[in-house]
Amino acid sequence: MTSVPWQDGDEIRSILEDCETWAVVGLSGNPHRTAFRIAEFLQSKGKRIVPIHPTAPTVLDEPGYATLADVPFAVDCVDVFRRSEAAGEFADQAVAVGAKAVWFQLGVLDEAAYERTTAAGVRMVMDTCPKIEWPRTEWER
Repeated sequence: MTSVPWQDGDEIRSILEDCETWAVVGLSGNPHRTAFRIAEFLQSKGKRIVPIHPTAPTVLDEPGYATLADVPFAVDCVDVFRRSEAAGEFADQAVAVGAKAVWFQLGVLDEAAYERTTAAGVRMVMDTCPKIEWPRTEWER
């Protein structure tokens, strides 16, 4: 059991189970980048990924968008691959577009963004990775 609210096991499990469409902020076509590998993992688990990158590349056969606001359909989870000091704005954008959840990757923490996001009724996880958490949720089922 963790002592930080943003790594609640039930919340993590719920996001992984319930969220089908994942906008991946910072996803480019570089297969050596962590964002690419995690997006590929999410696809392997049946999730739809949506690349969010300023150049809007098509990645893993999915068309990209320059911003979350440009995505013309609902996004369930916004997975953020940005440094902590830049990540909060993407949590705010996720709330603005009606996402159900926000996920900050390993090493990405912004407690103020966590407070804003959860106060808006959006679930949020920080400082962990879906690929790490997925096996834990399967074991607990």
